[in-house]
Amino acid sequence: MVDKVVIVTGGGGALGKAIAAAMAAEGASVVVNDLGVSLKGEGGSSTVADMVAAEITSAGGRAIGDATSITTFDNAQQIVQRAVDTFGRVDAVVNSAGILRDAIFHKMEEAEFDAVMKVHLYGAWNMSRAAAPHFRQQGSGAFVHMTSAAGLIGSIGQANYAAAKMGIVGLSRSIAMEMQRFGVRSNCIAPHAFGRMIESVPGLSPEQQEAYMAKRRATTRADQVAPLAVFLCSDGAKDISGQIFGARGNEVYLYSQPRPIRVLQRGDGWTSQSLASTLPGAWRSSLTPLERTRDVFPWDAV
Repeated sequence: MVDKVVIVTGGGGALGKAIAAAMAAEGASVVVNDLGVSLKGEGGSSTVADMVAAEITSAGGRAIGDATSITTFDNAQQIVQRAVDTFGRVDAVVNSAGILRDAIFHKMEEAEFDAVMKVHLYGAWNMSRAAAPHFRQQGSGAFVHMTSAAGLIGSIGQANYAAAKMGIVGLSRSIAMEMQRFGVRSNCIAPHAFGRMIESVPGLSPEQQEAYMAKRRATTRADQVAPLAVFLCSDGAKDISGQIFGARGNEVYLYSQPRPIRVLQRGDGWTSQSLASTLPGAWRSSLTPLERTRDVFPWDAV
C-alpha cells in the first residue's frame, strides 16, 4: 500500500478506524471520513475524524480528517477531490460508514428505512461513482464495501439495514463487471467485528447482553477485519473482484453467490396448480431455511 491514497468512510468508528490505521501502517495516505454521529445517525462532530487522523499522523503515517456527509453525490465528489488535492491521487475507497434504525418491519417508519438507505447504499454509490472517473483515467483502483450477514443470511428487526447491505452486494458486483476493463476492482466484506453495528442486539436481558458483548470484544475485534480490507485494496489482490468475503475473529471465508441449484421443466408449461402439486415435494430439501446468523455460524470465533 506504499504511496497509495485511500478514502475510508466511517473512519471514526471501531471498524473504520482499524482499517484506516492499518492502511496507514502499510504506507498508504488516508482520508478519514466520519461525521461523528451517533449509532442512529444523530448529532455530529468533525473532531472524531480529526482525532483518528491525528493518531495516524502521530504514529508516523499520513492522514487527514473529513466530516463531509456521504449521503449526496456532490458531497462525495468533494471528498474524493480533497483526497486528490491533498495527496495527488486516489487509489481505493473503503465504504464502511453506517447507522442503524432497528425496528420490526410492520412498525418501521419510512424515515427509518430512508435514513439507513441513504448512508449505507446511497453512500456507497455516491463515493464509488465519485471515484470512478479517477480510477478509469489512471487505469487502476479498488473498492471495498462493507455488507453484512444481516442481509446475506438474515436478521430480525433490521429490514432496512439488510436491504441496504444486499443492495451493496449488487452494486459491487455491477461495478466489478463494468469497470474490469479499466483495471478497477470491487469486493465486499461481511465483518463480524465488535463495534457500533452489533451493540444493538434485541431480545437479551442486561446480563445476557453484557456477557455477549464481553465475548464479542475478546473474539471478534475490528483489527482482525482490517487486514482483509488492506489486502483487497492492495496489488496482491489485483486478480480478485466481484467477490463477497467474511471475517470473524481469526477466520476469513468466502461467501457463495446466488446461482440456480435446482430446475423443474414441464413440456406443456406450468400452472399454479401443477406447481403446487410438484414443486414443494421436489424442492423441499433444497429450500433455504429461515436461519439467522447464529444458526449458520454455530461455532465460536477464535
